Amino acid sequence: MGGHSHWSQIKRQKGGNDVKRGMAFTRLSREISVAVREGGPDASMNPRLRLAIDKAKAENMPSDTIKRAVERGGPGDASMLEEITFEGYGPGGVGILIQTVTDNRNRTVSSHRQALNRNGGNLGETGTVAWQFESRGVINIEPGGVDPDELALTTIDAGAEDVQIAGDYVEVITGPTDLDKVRRALVDAGLKVTSAELSMVPKNSVPLDAKHAGSTLRLLDVIEEIEVVQKVYCNADFPESALLEYAAS
Repeated sequence: MGGHSHWSQIKRQKGGNDVKRGMAFTRLSREISVAVREGGPDASMNPRLRLAIDKAKAENMPSDTIKRAVERGGPGDASMLEEITFEGYGPGGVGILIQTVTDNRNRTVSSHRQALNRNGGNLGETGTVAWQFESRGVINIEPGGVDPDELALTTIDAGAEDVQIAGDYVEVITGPTDLDKVRRALVDAGLKVTSAELSMVPKNSVPLDAKHAGSTLRLLDVIEEIEVVQKVYCNADFPESALLEYAAS
């Protein structure tokens, strides 16, 4: 498995502790509220909201919490929220995209600049990093003992652009507008979907040595702890040794 995909897998595994789960609930609630503001409260007519609610349920978010997040998407609190994507560089020249939802732009800019500067990175101008990524749907499924070749054919038949299989890790890539359609097709085919979301996938990865890999992983953790951060993407290709150390931390 590539060092970038493995990092994404480890992030999901590390998100299971109580502190990370609490942060995930906060981020999911914001995503639900913003999705309602942008496309309305009817999940059957709002793909972004449908995906956000499905993800919240997969994370075992209580139904009352989901309901409150939907209600907050109406006139009021959600109108104060702003979606801002920051672009920057980390150790070794790695490109980093940071998606945020905030009600205070100036404070958010300051906190991100500080986090990057203190950890070997720097905040870039709009457009300096984004061109290195492309929007794609990313679906993770559990193979459940299905033959890898059969699994690959099933995902392609469902409309996927690509699939990566490494043991129990299966990552399916779709076009950004095909995410929900492919997810539904995979579920209908009897496969267990563990996550499905729009993602910014790097066009090319930047290989890092052990020193820069460790610094970059620490920086990404610092960024993800900022309250308003929704998602963080990078184009680093991490060496296996650095990822194993990170997973054990």
